[in-house]
Amino acid sequence: MKTLSFLKSATVIAVSLISFSVFADVDTFADDNAVTLSGHDAVAYFTENQAVEGSAAFTSVYDGAIFYFSSAKNRDTFNANPAKYAPQYGGFCAYGTALGKKLPVDGKAFEVVDGKLYVNKNLDVYETWVEDKEENITEANSQWKVIKSVAAQDL
Repeated sequence: MKTLSFLKSATVIAVSLISFSVFADVDTFADDNAVTLSGHDAVAYFTENQAVEGSAAFTSVYDGAIFYFSSAKNRDTFNANPAKYAPQYGGFCAYGTALGKKLPVDGKAFEVVDGKLYVNKNLDVYETWVEDKEENITEANSQWKVIKSVAAQDL
């Protein structure tokens, strides 16, 4: 019975991903399995102020990527308002975006600023980004308007 339930869930996720990827106008960072934030729980960044590993048992699809959560409660919280918890810049590195690039992230380097989640490639890049965080966010916001629909490999 668990196998049948898992297969149904996997099918729903696959169909959702196909639908989202066909209509999405924003490139979203995800691994080869379409998982974003390196599998970390997007809600936990806000509620626990730390990078918490998510689980394939608790997933949601948003902007063409699969989000993992550490609990059903966090998944349901996300589903109630995904735009609130989804990372800025499609989940690409905030510092890279400020430089006009789309760089992958490890999910451990993050900060919530004014209710928005910013992730960075790694902790070293985060340390550079945070030195002038406000200017980097302003520049990334400007760059994102230009690069959001451009594939990472084309930048």
